Amino acid sequence: MKYVDFVDQSYKPKTTDVICDFYVEPDGLSLTEAAGGVAAESSVGTWTELTTIKPYVEKLAARVFSIDGNNIRVAYSIELFEHGNMPNILSSVAGNVFGLRALKNLRLNDIHLPRELVQSFKGPKYGVTGIRKLLGVKDRPLVGTIIKPKLGLKTNDHTKVAYDAWVGGCDIVKDDENLSSQRFNPFDDRVVATLEMRDRAEEETGEKKVYMVNITSETKEMIKRAQFVQDHGGKYLMIDILTCGFSALQTIREQDFGLVIHAHRAGHAAFTKNPKHGISMKVIAKVARIIGVDQLHVGTVVGKMSETQEEVSENCEALRTELDGLRNVLPVASGGLYPGLVPALMSFFGNDFVIQAGGGIHGHTEGTVSGAMAMRQAVDATLHGVSLTEYAETHKELQEALEIWK
Repeated sequence: MKYVDFVDQSYKPKTTDVICDFYVEPDGLSLTEAAGGVAAESSVGTWTELTTIKPYVEKLAARVFSIDGNNIRVAYSIELFEHGNMPNILSSVAGNVFGLRALKNLRLNDIHLPRELVQSFKGPKYGVTGIRKLLGVKDRPLVGTIIKPKLGLKTNDHTKVAYDAWVGGCDIVKDDENLSSQRFNPFDDRVVATLEMRDRAEEETGEKKVYMVNITSETKEMIKRAQFVQDHGGKYLMIDILTCGFSALQTIREQDFGLVIHAHRAGHAAFTKNPKHGISMKVIAKVARIIGVDQLHVGTVVGKMSETQEEVSENCEALRTELDGLRNVLPVASGGLYPGLVPALMSFFGNDFVIQAGGGIHGHTEGTVSGAMAMRQAVDATLHGVSLTEYAETHKELQEALEIWK
């Protein structure tokens, strides 16, 4: 079979097919040949005709059934994939094809898995509804922070920052993506001490508080760390889902520790930032949801991250759209946020999301407590339809924040 034999625009996909949407730029081939090359190299074909192809193998060939400019759609038989094996699925449709010399650019923009494959994964345990129930917060965005500086603080100072954030009004405190179990802040010590501060903050504020500890490591170590969190009364864990890999994420979800899984997307831009090549964040979001994360970073529109409004909307859609009965995943906005951006964030996201600010809380001139208060004040003002400037007249923490970050 030649590359062009994998193009059949009369083909009608089956409900059991995996459908992938690609952007393709050929290099030395016609668009039709390039499109066929993607389908061939990600299913049963290769660069030359084979004598080992059997008639029953030909029936498994992927089919390019739509070519619209440089955008193509490819249908894959479900028989090409192992159920419950996301690495296998992605190694097929998003594997060697990216390195083909005949392609100048290739981007996987979307993926659609059939119900049978989706249901071979656990999906989110909690999702939006479960997280709100756990925290007892019904109708406002959750307010979170990241311990800053992201690295370097000793355990006692780390826990003090967490405590200050909680008593100031944060619902959530989390580790940053590169805090693990360094000598200055060992994992076990940090978990025990920070959860003690969480309990203290809950008693003082009357609100539920959560600590999202980063368990990212080698998979067996991640299991041990998740168990440690559970044993010490933690409710959440955080995983750098791309750097540890989808198989490690799936292992943790399959263990079913009963903990909320917060998914950090560290490293995503290596795949997602080039609009013509790589893998879209929308695909990563879908895959993470199917495997079973409960909340996921999606971008901010405002702030320091580069994604466009359209991209962030697509990421959110991947977490919220009905998908074979899977729970909705809670979007997390994080990256260069501060109180003055809250109205724009809530206008875009609504109320079902996490506003997660690091520097925009700890950079407050009066300290972390005041920074957290300012963020909650900004949320309260927006919920009540009051401008931040007006609300700040009677809330000095917000007033100071508006002066710092203009």
